[in-house]
Amino acid sequence: MKNLQSQLKTVSKSLAALSKQVEKLSNQVEKPKAVKKAAAAQKPAAAKKVATPKTTPAGGKTVLDTVLDVIKRSKKGVTVAQLKTKTQLDARQLSNALYKLSKKSLVQAPSRGLYVKK
Repeated sequence: MKNLQSQLKTVSKSLAALSKQVEKLSNQVEKPKAVKKAAAAQKPAAAKKVATPKTTPAGGKTVLDTVLDVIKRSKKGVTVAQLKTKTQLDARQLSNALYKLSKKSLVQAPSRGLYVKK
């Protein structure tokens, strides 16, 4: 019986110690959340996006201007692969530029992947 009582005392002491450690850890975890909430509350209202000019790094021309210049300089038209190498633009920028130029009726595509000036 004494043996059981002594074991019970040691277990209760270790439980008390563990509960103190858990309380300390939970306090440490809660503090950063409070800091995040306070930081979120201090953020200013969402700023409006400012439109950046669509220029190529080398010159002062827009992407549309550079693509149109390359197409105008060719006699038989230009393929997409040739445009990629001459303008140094990626596929997405080139595709968007060709779409906009064709909508403005500045460029036409007599066959797939070939563009000529109108």
